[in-house]
Amino acid sequence: MLTAEQQAILKADILGDQVLNAYPNTPDGAYAIAALYSVLADPGFIVWKTAVNPDEIMRNGMDWTRVDNLTVGKARIWEWMIRLGTFDASKTNIRAGIDAAWVGTSADLAVRAVVYTHCKRAATRAEKLFSSGTGTTEAPATMGREGALSYQEVYAARNS
Repeated sequence: MLTAEQQAILKADILGDQVLNAYPNTPDGAYAIAALYSVLADPGFIVWKTAVNPDEIMRNGMDWTRVDNLTVGKARIWEWMIRLGTFDASKTNIRAGIDAAWVGTSADLAVRAVVYTHCKRAATRAEKLFSSGTGTTEAPATMGREGALSYQEVYAARNS
């Protein structure tokens, strides 16, 4: 469920949008509004993924020859990140680990760029609403809430 602060943000956003605010304040109206918040934000808004699968990175665009060229310390950082299973790219310490492992040569910086492409995604309208940050490819935002809104959350926010 949404926090009281998130309910207030959602309510203000609905009230400020003539299309959304025109829906009846009923469960059916809330369902329709929730569906509109589930589409991708327009204009596009980029967020850090909270669950990055290292297999996705390693199987798609990873220059494996660069792993062998890492120093022992950098290789250990990367190995531990991979051991996590999935990692949360919205965490600054995780991004610091990526930056520390893939630094130096242009080839290593290219690997870092590939890694980061797998750490970002487009946000829905609801996710954008509760995010903080720029929301660009160069500076993704951090989500304050992830996933779709339920019609119950929309209905509760409208009646708070």
